[in-house]
Amino acid sequence: MNIIMPQLGETVTEGTVTQWHKKVGDSIKADESLFDVETDKVSTEIPSPVAGVVSEIRVAKGVTAKVGVTLAVITETGAAVKAVVAAPVITSVIASTATAPVRETHAHVNAAERLSPVVRRLVAERNLDISRIKGSGRDGRITRDDVIEFIASGGDVRSRVGAPAAAPAPAIATVTQAVAQPQASGDLLPLNPIRKRVAENMAKSWAAAPHVLQVAEADFTRVVQAQREFGEAWKAREGFALTFMPFVTRAISIALAKYPKLNATYTPEGLRLNKRINIGIAVDLNFDGLMVPVVKDVPNKSLPQIAREIHDLATRARAGKLKPDDLTEGTYTISNNGAFGTVITAPIINVPQVAIISTDAVRKKPVVVELPEGDSIAIRPVGVLAQSFDHRAVDGAYSAAFLREVKNVIETRVWAQDLQA
Repeated sequence: MNIIMPQLGETVTEGTVTQWHKKVGDSIKADESLFDVETDKVSTEIPSPVAGVVSEIRVAKGVTAKVGVTLAVITETGAAVKAVVAAPVITSVIASTATAPVRETHAHVNAAERLSPVVRRLVAERNLDISRIKGSGRDGRITRDDVIEFIASGGDVRSRVGAPAAAPAPAIATVTQAVAQPQASGDLLPLNPIRKRVAENMAKSWAAAPHVLQVAEADFTRVVQAQREFGEAWKAREGFALTFMPFVTRAISIALAKYPKLNATYTPEGLRLNKRINIGIAVDLNFDGLMVPVVKDVPNKSLPQIAREIHDLATRARAGKLKPDDLTEGTYTISNNGAFGTVITAPIINVPQVAIISTDAVRKKPVVVELPEGDSIAIRPVGVLAQSFDHRAVDGAYSAAFLREVKNVIETRVWAQDLQA
């Protein structure tokens, strides 16, 4: 069976093999870790889809390959296993998937062949001579910070083809001066790979999409009543608490079906309305970054199924056990900071999606209750729903109508019946 480079995200086109957990000739079980892959969006462990013997490894550790390229071959259990020999592997960047990859052998892996997509873009933009850049990453790999430091030192001017070894241009000189300034006291905390990817993706999203924030309050009384009625038995049976998240996810899926322009992908040609409602749940990785696994086809699942899937995805995300498919095909995203007591969070859109919602803390508040016999004041559990939307995709009225629908579902649905489904 051919093992290919998976697509870890809707806009991801390539990935870098950062580790092989097996070598040629090793036996492997289905779902056992085979290799690690890193993209500009995520770093994850890829399990073997079948049991068998690793008969070929075609792409070396540290090499970037296009989505769909064959990385290894596993001879499945029960199939005729030929004599396994160490085959030459690809040790250079794969440029295209239009044809089968050609194997190349080299005495060593050149630095250019082990660059991440972000680093290769920086190198290409400035036409850098990478042989002059010292890598500080794992196994001497050149990192984004290495390139920036090289540019700041004026090295990129000297490395340009045909460029004279003269003083840096003014723009470079400015960078050099800034770096040369005395640094403030304090410890430097290096960014881990996930934190770097989050930083890059958030900056890209913020720059690309004109964000607008809208906020609505919802009365969670019916949700809380369902939790009180079924929560204890649920935890005893399922082994985890029944949180607000599955209720909010169900409510959002119902509202998205009525307001499909928020379940869309933005393109310069127009909005691509997604036929499926796949909701990503942002998961905090113990303060070391975020991952967004996706609950697929939410409208087709019962509330208990949604609750179990959210718990399973979050647990495996924090343990580094997500599968490639867990991170793909998201059409809308939920960010949840309520456990920390936040009041309002303005989330950044996960482009090319067009909206994201933050659910903040549900607090007891005095509210006005309108009854036929007159108004009264009551204490109710009230939660804030804060949605950021891409103003290129929709206007404020459309977003506000969607939030009104989410609020209405949360406040009026008979959640106790949903839990018994």
